[in-house]
Amino acid sequence: MDLNLDSILKLELEALDRAHLRRTLHATSGSSETFHNFAANDYLGLSRHPALIEASRSATSQYGTGAGASRLVTGTNSGVLALEEELAAWKEKEAALVFGSGYAAALGTIPAVVGRGDVVILDKLAHACLIDAARLSGATVRVFPHNSIEKLEALLRKITAANIENKSRILIVTESLFSMDGDMAPLREIIDVKELYGAWLLVDEAHATGVYGATGAGLLGDSGLSGRVEMIMGTLSKALGSVGGYVAGSRTLVDWLTNRARSFVFSTALPPGVIAASRAAIEVSRSSEGMGLRDQLRQNIAHFKEGLTAAWKEKARSTSAIQPLICGEAATALQLAAKLREQGFLVPAIRYPTVPRHAARLRVTLSAAHSRDEIEALNRALA
Repeated sequence: MDLNLDSILKLELEALDRAHLRRTLHATSGSSETFHNFAANDYLGLSRHPALIEASRSATSQYGTGAGASRLVTGTNSGVLALEEELAAWKEKEAALVFGSGYAAALGTIPAVVGRGDVVILDKLAHACLIDAARLSGATVRVFPHNSIEKLEALLRKITAANIENKSRILIVTESLFSMDGDMAPLREIIDVKELYGAWLLVDEAHATGVYGATGAGLLGDSGLSGRVEMIMGTLSKALGSVGGYVAGSRTLVDWLTNRARSFVFSTALPPGVIAASRAAIEVSRSSEGMGLRDQLRQNIAHFKEGLTAAWKEKARSTSAIQPLICGEAATALQLAAKLREQGFLVPAIRYPTVPRHAARLRVTLSAAHSRDEIEALNRALA
C-alpha cells in the first residue's frame, strides 16, 4: 500500500469529486463590480461603510497593523476594553470578552465551562464551531432534532434523572437564527425548559446581531430574554462588517474565560483597526441610521420573495435575510450556482457536510446594500 501523503490525499480528493463535494477557492476582486454578491453575510452593508473605514484607517495609523501578542502578554489596547463594555451593554450583560473569531469564541468557551462527566445538548443544526467545541470539551454530547422542544425536554428529563447527585453540569447550545435554513429557535420555550431542569444555555446570535431589535442587539434582546441566558455568543464579522467573535455574560464568566479559554489565552489579539471598525459598526447599528438599514433589509427580503417564480417561491420559506433554495442533490446545486455565476451572480451551492445529504441548496443572502434592480435581476436569472 502506498503510504505517501500526497498519494493518499489525492485518492480522497478524487472521492470528493465523484460525490460532487470537493471545494475549490475562486478568485474575486472583492468588488461588487465583479459579481452581484448574494453570498456574503454583510446584512447591513457595513463592511464598506465610510465610518467603519475611517475608524479602521485612523486606528491603524495611530497603533499599527497588529496587536503583537496575546492580551495577557502585552496588555490590552483601551479600544478593546471599550468594545467589550459596549458589547456587554448592548447585550444586556455584565461583561464581554472578544476573541479572534466566532469559531474561536466557541472553541474557547464551551470547553472552559464543561468537561468530562458533564453533558452538552446541541440542536441538530447547530453550527460546526459549536459541534466541534462540544466534542473538544470531553463532555457527553447529546443532540435533539432541530427546534424540537419536546425532544429537548425528554433528553433533559432523562439526563437529570440519571444525575441524582447533581454532579454533572448540563449545557444546552443553540443558535438564535440558523445560518443555513434562515429560521429561528423557539428561544422562550428553550429558556423555560432549561430553567425547569437547572441547565445552562449558550445562544449563538451570530446571524441575528445587527439585524433584529430596535438597536440591532439580536433576537434575545428583541424578545427581552437576554437576562435569562447564561452565555450569549456572536460575531463581529457578519452584520457588523468587521471580524472577530465575542461572548457576553456575567463578570464571573468573563473572568473565568480570561483564565481558561485557550483560544483567547494563546491567541494574538485582534488588530487595532479591526477593533475600531467594530466599535463604529455598533454605533451605526444603534443609531437611527441602523434602524433605517434594518428597514431596508426587510424591504429587500420581501421584494426578493415576491419576485420569485412559483416553483422557487415554494422553496423560499424563510423570513430572514438567509433564503435557502433547496435543490436536493449536490450536483444540481453546483450546476445552478455555476449558471448564476456565468450571469454575474455570486450565490453559493451549499452541500454536505454543511447541510444534510440530499438537502443541497442555493443559499441566497440579502443585504440592505442590494438595490431593487439587483434583486430583480437575480430573480430573472433564477427563473
